[in-house]
Amino acid sequence: MLRSFLAIISAVGFLFSGSAFAQSALHEILDSGELKVGTTGDWNPMSVRDPASNGYKGYDIDIMNELANDLGVKLVFIPTDWKTLVNGIIAGKYDLTGSASISPSRMKVSGYSDSYISVEILPFTLSKNVDKYNSWDSINQDSVIVATTLGTTFEKLSKEWFPNASIKVVEAPARGYQEVLSGRADVFITSNIEGATLKAKFPTIVNVPVEESRNPTPIAMLMPQTDQVWINYVNNWIKVKRMNGFLDSTAQKWGLAK
Repeated sequence: MLRSFLAIISAVGFLFSGSAFAQSALHEILDSGELKVGTTGDWNPMSVRDPASNGYKGYDIDIMNELANDLGVKLVFIPTDWKTLVNGIIAGKYDLTGSASISPSRMKVSGYSDSYISVEILPFTLSKNVDKYNSWDSINQDSVIVATTLGTTFEKLSKEWFPNASIKVVEAPARGYQEVLSGRADVFITSNIEGATLKAKFPTIVNVPVEESRNPTPIAMLMPQTDQVWINYVNNWIKVKRMNGFLDSTAQKWGLAK
């Protein structure tokens, strides 16, 4: 009987020390007074790092500042890159990320907030090359070099959409569009959001006049997969900010409003 009693006590102790009773990131944030956010700083106008000040600006940055302010805590940005973005959530390096596309592969190991904005994918080239490319099929040729950045959704899509082309993968902080600007590649793909900002900054970048955009994708914050308390908080926060107009006004500020 004593052995059975000890077994029960051991089982109860295991339950209380196990993940079923693990503290939510929400409570850890409130206890520590810090909200840790993973951001890449290379997705204009979502998150842009200023090397001079080592600070960040952009749509994501405004969103995260508002979230930290409502939580009543200090905002701490954790530099990351696209190839390790999900791993940082899994390892607990940050409490959530800035904007990231929702994909089946990421959903296997990470949670998401509700979506608050969406993107579509378009191809871009230089104005001097515009006569060479006028459709998605015109890019999928063995004479074409498509540049993309390691670990991004665009890398996967480039390989999937252009199996006949040469895919040039560069590692952050290098970017696919930089390869096109330098003449080392012909085409890159990116979101309509980033594409608009790149065209404004670099007048030689133009849209490839394709029939239609591809891969409309909802955007959300990556979060710990099993932390439903934290996910619920952020999801309800998004609902409040959508209803009070904050999300729309911030999108308009950064040229993201449709």
